[in-house]
Amino acid sequence: IMEEEAPADGEGETPLSAETYAAEAMAADMDPWIVFDSRNTPRSEFDGWLESNRPSQVYRFGDEDNGVSSVGWIAVVGPNHCPSTGDVTGLQESWDKLLASSRPVTFQTVKELALNHGVLSGKWLMHLASGFKLDHAWECVARAALEGKISLVKVSPYNPKAEGKQVICAYNQNFTDEGEVVRLDSFIRATGVKCPLSYKPDVYTYLGIYRNNRWKLCPTIYESKFDLECVPRRSLVGCLFPPGLILRRGLWVNLKTGLIQSMFWQGIVSGICLVT
Repeated sequence: IMEEEAPADGEGETPLSAETYAAEAMAADMDPWIVFDSRNTPRSEFDGWLESNRPSQVYRFGDEDNGVSSVGWIAVVGPNHCPSTGDVTGLQESWDKLLASSRPVTFQTVKELALNHGVLSGKWLMHLASGFKLDHAWECVARAALEGKISLVKVSPYNPKAEGKQVICAYNQNFTDEGEVVRLDSFIRATGVKCPLSYKPDVYTYLGIYRNNRWKLCPTIYESKFDLECVPRRSLVGCLFPPGLILRRGLWVNLKTGLIQSMFWQGIVSGICLVT
């Protein structure tokens, strides 16, 4: 799975193309990963592994002078993780045909390709400044993966060119299952993570749909913000496609009109991370 670019929050930044982000992501994927696979590694080794591989201290491009190689990702594989990428080759072939046709490239057409080829996984993204808070958040979600609450988590190593930002990704199996997506958000929040989250389907990643893409697609479809004023504290999960919806008591509500709106996916969410 490819690397996800940080959101643009600086006015002085030079915008990069989606193709540039995709190329950098591919390079990270191809470099060696540091992985703790809980399916075949004793749990007793986890604390030492975690301490030795703090993401703020692991450099993306290594240190040639000291014989340290580049690192693409640091990852923890949960005990129940079952890899299922679907037919990525078929997906990309269908994508090429779509681009050659006169059909518009929209969320719906991309979703159709994902369903047709079984490429349904997705991830919540957490962008944090490198340092203690990042390392702490990583430890929280990494332990949740070790305990089987999250299937797979990974974090980008420190990259001086990334302006001090690193990204943590937490995965689920089916981006079209609203309940599953929201449950994953609740598991992440239960670890103590309070930063804003955004959700991206892997089909976008495989097809190179990043920020500043030529189809003007938003590369994420959900956002989650932790409501510190709510009692009990909980997430506010919003939908970015279509925009302007929030999840309230298991129903999608239009922020402008206050009316309940049917979702573009069929699904029922109940009792999990609901907004009051």
